[in-house]
Amino acid sequence: MDFQLSDDQRALRSGMRDLLGAVFDRDRLRAAVERGGALDRSLWRELGAAGFFALRLPEEAGGVGLGLPEAVLLFEEAGWALLPGPLVATHLAAGLVKGAAEGEAVVTAVAGELPVAHLAEADAVLPAGAEPLAGEALRAFVAAARPVRSMDPLTPLHSAPADAKRPPAVSARTRADAERAPATTERTPAHAGRFRFEAALLTAAEQLGSAARTTEEAVQHARERQQFGSPVGSFQAVKHLCADMLARTEPARAAVYAAAVTGDPEEIAAAKLLADEAAVRNARDCLQIHGGMGFTWEADVHLHLKRAWLRASSWLTAAGAEELLAAGLGTAGRLPRSSAAYGRPVPEAGGGG
Repeated sequence: MDFQLSDDQRALRSGMRDLLGAVFDRDRLRAAVERGGALDRSLWRELGAAGFFALRLPEEAGGVGLGLPEAVLLFEEAGWALLPGPLVATHLAAGLVKGAAEGEAVVTAVAGELPVAHLAEADAVLPAGAEPLAGEALRAFVAAARPVRSMDPLTPLHSAPADAKRPPAVSARTRADAERAPATTERTPAHAGRFRFEAALLTAAEQLGSAARTTEEAVQHARERQQFGSPVGSFQAVKHLCADMLARTEPARAAVYAAAVTGDPEEIAAAKLLADEAAVRNARDCLQIHGGMGFTWEADVHLHLKRAWLRASSWLTAAGAEELLAAGLGTAGRLPRSSAAYGRPVPEAGGGG
């Protein structure tokens, strides 16, 4: 079996990095920080035109027709570039919400007790296990929400109304369901579970990209920064920090890629755990390697750390993932790989963009 990326997948990932380098360079990143996280609609439309949101829609529906493994590669690059906005929710809303696939609509989501990202700018909201909210329903939802302080300057947050956090008896339609049958078919809780797990996996891919980026930045700084006439990377303590960062990133990469292929809930939970740890701890180590300048507002390291903290509490928390994995240890076999597996309750599955 060949576990390497195909040439097409490598080209897709490389093309995404080139695109983000052109449309979201450091100047645009810092401009977004200065705007207080206000979403750049032109950037959103550029992502839509490139097929970022419609990647998994079939070609006959105007999409690219690729799968979850390819989506993971794009979200890894989004995490590497620290791309802001409710990327996961809008991607999963393609085919459900008009304009989401093209980047004309900004879609955010509610799941669990955590605040909702970019609610004030959203054209639609995906509540926990319910139909998308738009129009008057969305305006009422926004009016009932309250802004809360966000640790990430690029991600404004609102607390959701209490009734939006409780899923109704019939869950939301997923993107795949929308492909098979438009709005008339009743949905089951398994589909809402699939949405949550796919969201958790794509969030893990963003964490993986951030972990890889902070590793690169730490190594580069260690090579260039001079202390006592030598690069700081020549000091054993700094070498160990850089090695530890790589040792966290690569297992997380393997776990995220494997979960994208299997779609298994347990493997997604394991991938989220590893990617969250890699993103948070790597950002901390990167900050330490940068020394005093790493703590300054002008450096970008703190942005990776704050976003990593936020993503770690989104969609599937460490506690929820650990409980799911522990429950799997108590069964004779693995969780089934059918859609019924996605109907399992997940403790502390948080919301996010």
